Amino acid sequence: MTKGLLAVFTGNGKGKTTSALGLAFRALGHGHKVSVIQFIKGNWTSGEHLFAKNISPLIEFHVMGKGFTWKSENIAEDTALARKGWDLAVQTITGNRHHLVILDELTYLIRYNMVSEDEVLQALQRRPPEMHVVVTGRHASDKLIEMADLVTEMIEIKHPYANGIAAQKGFEF
Repeated sequence: MTKGLLAVFTGNGKGKTTSALGLAFRALGHGHKVSVIQFIKGNWTSGEHLFAKNISPLIEFHVMGKGFTWKSENIAEDTALARKGWDLAVQTITGNRHHLVILDELTYLIRYNMVSEDEVLQALQRRPPEMHVVVTGRHASDKLIEMADLVTEMIEIKHPYANGIAAQKGFEF
């Protein structure tokens, strides 16, 4: 490998986290260390988190948020949790122990001014040259998109929730 890539998976459609985790499994298959930091996902237990605990010592999984921030009753607490998660992300990136770092739902931290966009961009710019970083979440900023090597926008065409079908274990979480 000659260059670590910055990938952004954004848009309103499903599949952003799933795509990032697909890259994690690919990296693990090659014996590479992976760190997943989830910023907004709640403290409920997801299938991917359960699986990661048992699959390999090469993957670290950190769930830092307490749920959907846009429904928050205590934005100060959510901001503190986001800041704690961001501090972990910076330590993970600068620690240079991972081949792939996934920053799941990071775009919300920027959108809701929990972490400044400039701070995020500077940290991503200073990542080790061989490290891949994946950022997921809706509303990726123009500057983040410009910096990225790969950007994929997920577009929602049809979603079961529109027909009253709630999120299902093993498919959505």
